[in-house]
Parts: sequence; C-alpha cells; structure tokens
Amino acid sequence: MLDSQKFPRQQCGMPDAIVIERLEFRGRCGVTVEERTRPQPLAIDVELQRSGGPLNPADDLSHTIDYALVARRLVEVGAAGECQLLETLAERLLQMLFDEFPIERAKLWLRKLHPPIDQLTTSVGVTLERTREMQDVHRADHTPARFLIEQLHRLPRGMALDVAAGEGRHALYLASRGYRVDAVDRDAAALERLATSARARGYETITTRVVNLELPSPHEPDLGQERYDVVLVFFYLYRPLFPLLRAALKPGGVLVYETFTIDNHLRYQHPKRREFCLAPNELLGLASGLRIVHYDEGSRPDDRNATVIYTARLIARKPTEGVFS
Repeated sequence: MLDSQKFPRQQCGMPDAIVIERLEFRGRCGVTVEERTRPQPLAIDVELQRSGGPLNPADDLSHTIDYALVARRLVEVGAAGECQLLETLAERLLQMLFDEFPIERAKLWLRKLHPPIDQLTTSVGVTLERTREMQDVHRADHTPARFLIEQLHRLPRGMALDVAAGEGRHALYLASRGYRVDAVDRDAAALERLATSARARGYETITTRVVNLELPSPHEPDLGQERYDVVLVFFYLYRPLFPLLRAALKPGGVLVYETFTIDNHLRYQHPKRREFCLAPNELLGLASGLRIVHYDEGSRPDDRNATVIYTARLIARKPTEGVFS
C-alpha cells in the first residue's frame, strides 16, 4: 500500500486523483549484469490527476481515467527491455502515462521489493511527480545537439536566431545560457509546445514566429538584417536560405550549422529525399563569404539514441568591416 512517509497523498496537491496502489510485476533493472539477467519483483504506486480538472461524477468510463488500462500499460512497459537505473525505468513509465492518457499531473513511486542489500528489510525506490508542462521539459528530445554544447565557447553572447526550431531544444538551451532567442518554424503547433516549455522553465527571453522558410523570391522570409550574434540551423537544409542567414548575422556574428550528408541517406534512406542531404564539402561552398572557424563531416553517435549518423558540422563567422576577423 501507499507509504505515508514516502508517498503522502495530502502533500501531492492532487484533488480527485485516480490511485493505483502496489502494482507488482517482474522487471530487469539493476546496475550489475547479474541483476539484469533474471527478472526481479518491482512495485509501482501512482496517482493521476485528469486533464480538464476534477473527475466527472457521471457513471461513464469515458469521463474518467481507465485505471485497468493504466495498470496493464504500466506492467507492459515496466516488464519490457532492461535498464540499469530505477530512475531510467521511472522516467520511461512516466512518459508513457503522459503520452497515452488524458492526465495533467502524475506522481509515481517505483521500487525494488527485494533489493540486493543485506541491511534493507523492505524496499528501495524513486518517486517522480510532474505536471504535463514539467514533463515536456524532461523529454529526451529537448536535449541539445552535442555540437552546440561543444562549440558554445566560440559563440558571441547576445541575440540568437534558431531556424527551423521545431519544439526548441536548442532555443531552450541557449536561453538557459543567457541568450535572447528568436525561434522560427513553419510548424505552429511545435512552436506552441516550445512556448509552453519556455514558460515551464521561466524563460522570458524566447520569442516564437511562424515562418514559411521556403517561399521563393521575391517572397522569401524576412530574417532581419545584421540583427543576430548567432544563427543556428540543425537538421534542416534549404539551400536558397543561405544568403538570408548571412544577411541576418551581425558583423562578427557566428553561423552554427549541422545536418545530414548523403552518406546518411545511402545507409538509412533518411532523409528520404537526396536533396535534403549535403554532398561532400557542399556546406563549405554554401557558407562562402563567411570565415570558417570549424568544419568536419563524417559519422558520429546520434545525440538522442544509440545509432550512428552522418552529418556535416560548421562554425563560420561573418567578417567585420569587409575583412575576415
């Protein structure tokens, strides 16, 4: 049952919650290979607050959360695969709950019932409590590209433009480092999720703007003239945009660019269309007029999963007063 010290209902701030107590299953979770070789008993307690406010008193399953389905999905996800840390499994379970059920807030307590520690006589576990907005912030796809993190020391401080920003993993990262960020994309829904994530983090320095980046001349998008200290583009390629990217940079401003090469298409058929991939050394030509600070292309681990991807990466600086700085 719920532990009054570790899982106190009265402190959750979750009125009208659905509660599932001590849902038991067997899963492969442990730091050592021995722990992961054989499934061990685990238990979950959850409290779920439905989106849209209090639970509807109508005697109709469609107006509440189907706790039988919740329980079944928790067991299915918890028993599938393996992981080293309880924290990893708890995050996986919590993400499933927000992805699949109409909940606004969730609290989860996951524990090992028989941990391999001689002095423990009960259990050991972790608790997580989040709103839907908070969970958006913790999503793995909000992790910034490794290249941006590695090259941050080369970027001037100030105003940044995130082109094809999507849900804004790079905009959020730069905002956390003190940048003011304009995020542009044609996907209004993605930008709204970015705005929600920014509010959840308390970032007031991110603005979003819906822009069709692929309008032909003379209707090309307005990205500004010498407005930005940093312009960044990740995993998006529209070649006619490069003159606009150069124009948007202040003198001394820096372009950060990474996207797929043709090798990624040939190996994985991703992106599906060849024209969305760079030819060997093509990015160097597209960035002509800028001073190349760093360039490489080849295979590297994907930032967000265990696969290998093929990309070209570039840092280039706009000349100051007509000469390379």
